[in-house]
Amino acid sequence: MFKRWCVALLISATPVAAQDVRLISDVVRDELSDASLLRELDDTAAPQDYVAAARADYRRLLTALYAAGYYAGEISITVDGVEAANIAPLAAPNTIGEVVIRVDPGRRFTFGTVQIAPLPPQTILPEDVGPRRTARSARIQSAVSSSLSSWRDLGYAKARVGNESIIARHADAKLDVDVTLDTGPRLRFGDLTISGNENVSDARIRQIAGLPTGEVYSPSELEAAERRLRRTGTFASVALTESDTIGADDTLPINAQLSEIRPRRFGFGLELSSIEGLTVSSFWLHRNFLGGAERFRVDGEVSGITGETGGVDYSLGATFTRPASFGPDTEYYLTGEISREDEPEYLLDKIALETGFSRILSDDLTVRAGVGILRAREETELETREYTLLTLPIEATLDRRDEPTNASNGYYIDLDATPFISTDGDISGARLFGDARGYVTVGEQEALTFAARVQVGSVMGADISQAPADFLFYSGGGGTVRGQPYQSLGIDTTEAGETVTTGGTSFLGAQLEARYSVRDNIALVGFYDVGQVGATAVPGEDAEWHAGAGFGLRYDTGIGPIRVDLGTQASGDDAGDDLQVYIGIGQAF
Repeated sequence: MFKRWCVALLISATPVAAQDVRLISDVVRDELSDASLLRELDDTAAPQDYVAAARADYRRLLTALYAAGYYAGEISITVDGVEAANIAPLAAPNTIGEVVIRVDPGRRFTFGTVQIAPLPPQTILPEDVGPRRTARSARIQSAVSSSLSSWRDLGYAKARVGNESIIARHADAKLDVDVTLDTGPRLRFGDLTISGNENVSDARIRQIAGLPTGEVYSPSELEAAERRLRRTGTFASVALTESDTIGADDTLPINAQLSEIRPRRFGFGLELSSIEGLTVSSFWLHRNFLGGAERFRVDGEVSGITGETGGVDYSLGATFTRPASFGPDTEYYLTGEISREDEPEYLLDKIALETGFSRILSDDLTVRAGVGILRAREETELETREYTLLTLPIEATLDRRDEPTNASNGYYIDLDATPFISTDGDISGARLFGDARGYVTVGEQEALTFAARVQVGSVMGADISQAPADFLFYSGGGGTVRGQPYQSLGIDTTEAGETVTTGGTSFLGAQLEARYSVRDNIALVGFYDVGQVGATAVPGEDAEWHAGAGFGLRYDTGIGPIRVDLGTQASGDDAGDDLQVYIGIGQAF
């Protein structure tokens, strides 16, 4: 006779939908419901499906009971009064009137004697497997798995369960556990065997992976080697696996299975602003330029087409990067660019070269340092001049966004410092710039995302008349304050009785957005931006400011959202008079 805590799932016959299944009793209700395959059947299921699900449910329900700490349960599953275990798999009835699952969980067990040995040094069993704690099976599995993982972290790559004894003492409702671990020998990394590569050399793959052959085995080192190979962008898939057998002198050979991606790629972009005009960009990329996973990329851009921001700007640049230069986490780079910037306040023709190294300190932190030289011809209302600058660019980037191109949570910080001096010594100083972005998504449906961006800039050691024109700061437009005309905020100075507008030597800006998803791929956005430009090196000191506000639409294409923003001035005498339109691919920040 079943006790009062029996569980019954009553499934009516033809047709039966999962939502019609009734579970009576509160005892382990959720665990049993989630475990039962019978509960998942819908009105398309045939009688054979019910019999098959019923036969599978014995083990699934027993496992659910063990997970909840019940080791003396009794399970009965009847199909029209016949025990499902006695029905042959191919002898299902033509129709089923009723399926009943009855579970008597019995007493809930607690842990008695628990022994897992040998444990790694400085390791004790977790409290949840101690005396008088509910004897959930998952807790045993977790304690054993954690111990094996700790042994592997110490170099015992082949640690496994040797013997185990689990005894349920029904009279006392106690569960005794005795697990013996077999750690095996402490191993060192052996040779890296490579397969699947076609154009990237084995030697370069070993350099990039940076697997410390001969050193004590470590799972984290194995994972790091995989990440290094993946981030080159040269491989479609990367898998590093341990050999099944231990090599000579307690070494563990590692197998690398790779699949190369197509080396060449071409892409383009479009962005449209009612004031700044049309921007067209394109690139060509080779992912394995010299046979060692080197990347060579050529970028071209034309902007300001039909715009109201001076003339048309051009740029053509190329970048070469070589991973694993002076260590697996150090990348060498060489860049060059020829450009023309025809802005409202200046015309600049420039050719620049830069070389240096990028160091990956962690998965989300990268630092970069180099040396550069640029030759420029600059025309402003103040003067026309030519100069050659030597630069020492330094950059640090911390990226903890969940998705770089369309973030919903996390943050991003980028800091740049570029000391500069002209070859004749007339121009010297340093340009500093910081960009910080944060994202948080709220609500049960995760439909509302708040995004914020703060930009801070300063030119030190050189005043407005000395600093290169493109090192100075302006505000207004899509990258700073939407709704305000492009570079509409600068510094007005008087020269020979005439008022001349130039960029400032400091900048402080903020952009705020609220993004609300109305459908899976459509979101509405409201934004408010502010910006300040100052004539001193201290941001915010004696600075003019302006603001813009508006709303926008995002359509997620799967490779990035298409962005449409409508903005207007939110400060000054012209507030609300004009409407600026911005169209592009990707979020504003």
